[in-house]
Amino acid sequence: MSVELEAARPDRTPAIVWLGFLAMCVGMFMAILDVQVVATSLPTIQSALGIDPDQMSWIQTAYLIAEVVAIPLTGLLTRLLTMRWLFVVAISLFVMASAGCAASGSFETLVAWRVLQGFSGGTLIPSVFSAVFILFPNERQALATTIAGVLAVLAPTVGPIVGGWLTETYSWHWLFLINILPGLASAILAARFLPKQAADPSELRHLDGLSLLLMAAALTALELSLKEAPTSGWTSAYVLSLLAVCLLSGGAFMTRTLRRGRPIVDLGNFGDRNFLVGSVLSFILGIGLFGSVYLMPVFLAFIRGHDALEIGVTMLVTGIAQLVTAPVAVALEKRMDARLLSAVGFALFAIGVGMSAFQDPRSDYDAMFWPQVVRGVAIMFCLLPPTRLALGTLSADRVPDASGLFNLMRNLGGAIGIALIDTIIYTRSEPLGQDLWARLQAGDIEAAMFVGAPAEIMSRHSGSFDADTMATLDPLVQTAASVQAINEAWMVVAVLTGCALLSVPFAKRPARHETGQ
Repeated sequence: MSVELEAARPDRTPAIVWLGFLAMCVGMFMAILDVQVVATSLPTIQSALGIDPDQMSWIQTAYLIAEVVAIPLTGLLTRLLTMRWLFVVAISLFVMASAGCAASGSFETLVAWRVLQGFSGGTLIPSVFSAVFILFPNERQALATTIAGVLAVLAPTVGPIVGGWLTETYSWHWLFLINILPGLASAILAARFLPKQAADPSELRHLDGLSLLLMAAALTALELSLKEAPTSGWTSAYVLSLLAVCLLSGGAFMTRTLRRGRPIVDLGNFGDRNFLVGSVLSFILGIGLFGSVYLMPVFLAFIRGHDALEIGVTMLVTGIAQLVTAPVAVALEKRMDARLLSAVGFALFAIGVGMSAFQDPRSDYDAMFWPQVVRGVAIMFCLLPPTRLALGTLSADRVPDASGLFNLMRNLGGAIGIALIDTIIYTRSEPLGQDLWARLQAGDIEAAMFVGAPAEIMSRHSGSFDADTMATLDPLVQTAASVQAINEAWMVVAVLTGCALLSVPFAKRPARHETGQ
């Protein structure tokens, strides 16, 4: 298999190679964008299909569970179908599922199509990142990684504005219909221009069905537990049962997989020190990236009352900063130690996240501008060098499996980060509100200014508040308490992001080859 994949390095003109790769990037972009545009318009879909509020989140959960199960299978599917045909089949199924979602007339039908959409979309991201190290020589990999990385992190940034605009201008059906033409175009171009490889049908004969079931059970239970824990409680019977299923099936999967000669996922990649460090960085980036993209809409929607379009406009700052920084990141990545760039990137990203931990109920675009700029500048340095560390020193036949695991770590980091954020917001808002009430009762001017209490109320205040004053202040205090809880979540994410620096010294400097791999 190694010889076959090495042979995939193109002998044809660079333009043809880049065209095939760009087609893959477009498909990946649509898959990531789909999650975001749907998230902003869930209330619209709920009212249109008459979905119960407590079931609404399954529109997203079904997609995410199917995606997280598919991601680590990318290596197996690449060996079975080849890189070219895996992408063509996956993007074709994604287009078909998107059309099915748009035509859905019931909740059950929509969720069924979302499962297919998530599974097919889940293989697209690792396929693109493995293509970087399979299609291109060493000196072109930084640019290819940048293109893929920019699109991968730009999609969550522009998702809210695209979703809001489509829903307000047309209808919720267009959230899915926009995938069809770009998806078909990328399938056709990829089938035409990606290099041909020999498939390995023996992979199907050696498929370990039990390992597949154990892995799917572990990842599904983990995703469900992370979804339910913030509201049901981490110690609730349901969540503890799911975590137990995750641990038992996950442990059985790892034990079985490590003993097999042809495992469905090559966990042996974690034995490579640089891949392990790169995966840790990918996991922490997931916490910071998904966490920041989640916290901003929460604040702008529930505290400031902005709609999806206004939220999207505010969040464009990150995307613009990231695009401006990308050429600089490419130039530095070619010349500097990936470990140093990773450390600088994560330190800067942690600072950018921490800058958002000092908001008040009146914070808006201006207050969010510079934190977004710092995070946007840092993102490419948190993505390019760790990708080089993780995948750049592996042989080509190991890259598809490793890319799946590398991207899975980022998704798991994001899922855990969002669950942690929700837990902080749910559990800390009430005690923070009680503390604000106590400070207001004591005449604390700083607390009054933070809450936005009317000056005339505080000037004549002495002792306890009467019922009318309590009624006036209550919504202000609740909002202020939510802001404080959100600020605490920002700070926790900042600290966790900063912890990435602890793992960087354990990586070895990646060897560079002037003539490519």
